[in-house]
Amino acid sequence: MAIMTAPRARCAAVCLALALSPAAFAAEPIGQIKTANGTASIERAGATKPAVIGERVFESDTIVTADGTVGITFVDNSMMSLGPQTRLSLDQFKFDRTTHAGTFNASLKKGTLAVKSGQIVRQTPGAMRLKTPAALLGVRGTEFAVRADEAP
Repeated sequence: MAIMTAPRARCAAVCLALALSPAAFAAEPIGQIKTANGTASIERAGATKPAVIGERVFESDTIVTADGTVGITFVDNSMMSLGPQTRLSLDQFKFDRTTHAGTFNASLKKGTLAVKSGQIVRQTPGAMRLKTPAALLGVRGTEFAVRADEAP
């Protein structure tokens, strides 16, 4: 039976605490930016970073375009194209790669958005929902476009 010395015991406790911290369970990316033109950014956990090709997006990210456009492909093969002056929040994304079941909820605060739904909607029609300042859309088809003016 080994006996730990005080410094080793403290180190073990710190290592265990770090292993169990929320950062240790980092979220999986839900998609990736495939096209980006002009000025656009990603807001994540209180920080803002440029939206550039190859950048991964995560649940709870907000994508903001100024004079630019952004195209995103998600892990279920859904695709979204954001026009200029757009603000889109990726509220909830759950996807089972085996069964293709899941949910995809987003909020278009303002701007324009074109969508081609992926495997989530093919598996469960209506599993994708898009909230705008004026309506809640339940996606059952495969392609659509929407424009939202900023709420007063």
